[in-house]
Amino acid sequence: MENHQKERIFNIIRKHPEGLTLQKIAEEIGTSRITATKYIHELIGEGKIYQRRVGVAKLCYPKERFIISLKEGEIIEKLKKKI
Repeated sequence: MENHQKERIFNIIRKHPEGLTLQKIAEEIGTSRITATKYIHELIGEGKIYQRRVGVAKLCYPKERFIISLKEGEIIEKLKKKI
């Protein structure tokens, strides 16, 4: 059952690359925020998702989106240096 919930959470996060709050994820899978947080921390530990604080909220993103945004930032910085 746990793997099923984690898989559902991961799929929901992948469908929302703009990021989702813990509360929204919990609502999507029909569980409490505390239970969703447990699975989210497991997914973070597995390196599948990334979480960051935006104001008082914690937003969750698929890890590949985070990596892509870092690479885009590095490319932009390199281009700025060439100009």
